[in-house]
Amino acid sequence: MGPARARHGRRPLTGFLEIRDLEKRWGHGVTVGPITLDIARGEILALLGPSGSGKTTMLRLLAGFEAADGGRIAVAGEDVTTVPPARRRFGMVFQHYALFPHLDVGENVGFGLQGRGKRNEGRAQKISDALALVDLAGYEQRKVHELSGGQQQRVALARALAPEPRVLLLDEPLSNLDPALRERTRHELRDVIKRVGITTIFVTHEQEEAFDLGDCVAVLNNGHLEQTGLADDLYEHPANLFVATFVGRANVFRGDSARVLGGNGKGVVVVRPERLQFADAGLPGIVRERRYTGAGAFFLVEGDDHERFEVLAEPDAARVGQRVHVEATRVIAL
Repeated sequence: MGPARARHGRRPLTGFLEIRDLEKRWGHGVTVGPITLDIARGEILALLGPSGSGKTTMLRLLAGFEAADGGRIAVAGEDVTTVPPARRRFGMVFQHYALFPHLDVGENVGFGLQGRGKRNEGRAQKISDALALVDLAGYEQRKVHELSGGQQQRVALARALAPEPRVLLLDEPLSNLDPALRERTRHELRDVIKRVGITTIFVTHEQEEAFDLGDCVAVLNNGHLEQTGLADDLYEHPANLFVATFVGRANVFRGDSARVLGGNGKGVVVVRPERLQFADAGLPGIVRERRYTGAGAFFLVEGDDHERFEVLAEPDAARVGQRVHVEATRVIAL
């Protein structure tokens, strides 16, 4: 089955996790939705959007912590829209740790295994495996208050993974980890999800995290689903200006500047910094700043019409204060 995709109309969905016209209202307005998605078994869908876009509300609706005001949620053909959270077999990790301070790490991780008929030796192995996944092997006897904030977040993640839920919901679970550990942990998380086949929805506001972890990415804005697709589709073929500017770096040109860069009469064009290059002719401007990144440098150029845009080029391609011309190797017309 292909990647998750937005659907329209009343055509039946065929995914393992089916979200049909789901919405939540507060007052007289619709805050989130209607949203329709079809997510394959074992697929990782990243919900990407700014703060307040409805990502966490979506997770709470799926988990059953909020009651939907419209729509349907089904897992493997079972309608769970009104099923209590405990019976949905959804694992969830919140932004806040929600750990039990009176239990040690092993007891916290094993809490989700209660009532699942696990033998003691099997339960202990599940706890050990989950802790190893998040780089906390041997921490079973530690007290929660002895851990750093990042370690506590990883315990919460291990607790959600231990029961091997049929759907895993992650609300920015790696936000408190340092960059190196965060990158390693998300790679490990992806590996274990793929190995055990847990269908996963992962909420983040960071594009790199969404692209790295997700098989498919859904972009939310103000409670609406703007676009769903593979990472390269979102980056190269954004559906609108919001997606173009939220997903990756983007220079927005209008009017004469857009036409000079090859906009073919379009009112607005978007050009990624790596798709701009210094040339003998083209859009004129002056280099105002240079930011070295190792493999290249971002040059902030101010055009004659006072618009500012970035060019990604070789570190010695230009110098601050130099008058330059810029041309585009590819534009996105919107």
